[in-house]
Amino acid sequence: MSLVETAEIEYGETVSLHQRILSDIREKILSGAWAPGHRIPFEHELTAQYDCSRMTVNKALSQLAKAGLIERRRRSGSFVRQPQSQAAVLEIHDIRIEVEALGLPYRYGRLSRLKRRSSAEDRTRLGLAATGPVLSLECLHFAGERPFALEQRLINLSAVAEAGEEEFLDIAPGPWLIGRVPWSEAEHRIRAVAADDPVADALDIDPGAPCLVVERRTWSAEHPVTHVRFVYPAESHTLVARFTPSRG
Repeated sequence: MSLVETAEIEYGETVSLHQRILSDIREKILSGAWAPGHRIPFEHELTAQYDCSRMTVNKALSQLAKAGLIERRRRSGSFVRQPQSQAAVLEIHDIRIEVEALGLPYRYGRLSRLKRRSSAEDRTRLGLAATGPVLSLECLHFAGERPFALEQRLINLSAVAEAGEEEFLDIAPGPWLIGRVPWSEAEHRIRAVAADDPVADALDIDPGAPCLVVERRTWSAEHPVTHVRFVYPAESHTLVARFTPSRG
């Protein structure tokens, strides 16, 4: 790689221009500076702006397209992609919809909110390589008068800075994030646990009662966005998967 193909960023690290272009465009999209439908500068314009090869620009745009952030149109250029339905890729439901499907009124409450520097445990949960700002939230979702699910969430503020200004008093963090951050990859982990005292108190169940835990991590263009842990009383939640045989 030639010297012109590298650049210094504010933290003193040397990164490739491919990564710099990727980061600059991604930041404009996720911040809302470039709205859905906005035309990305043409390749020759980016080549001149960053003083790099067209191959470097093409590599960055291809990666953004693969992550679902932009749409590349032949002869027209590249555009910020319109938000797509997430459920077609992976079922990420709004808990409100789950509750209302049961014919019960939904209610949401925020239990705690703390903005802090990430701990070692936070970095493990989010998959972060370095310390940075995170937002820790604990919320409770109700079905009728009964607690339906306890939500424990971490948001990577380096990826979603505006979450640090949101109080999450009137809207749950899940639908708020879905409406603002186009995720490109998600991971689910599902397990059974016995309720400890804090969980039992929040869900109004006996300590030691069986619970279903669904943990999820999401990424946007390879950047960790959030880790969330939903705890359900065992009798209130069922996971269903429908699939077909592999064709080998």
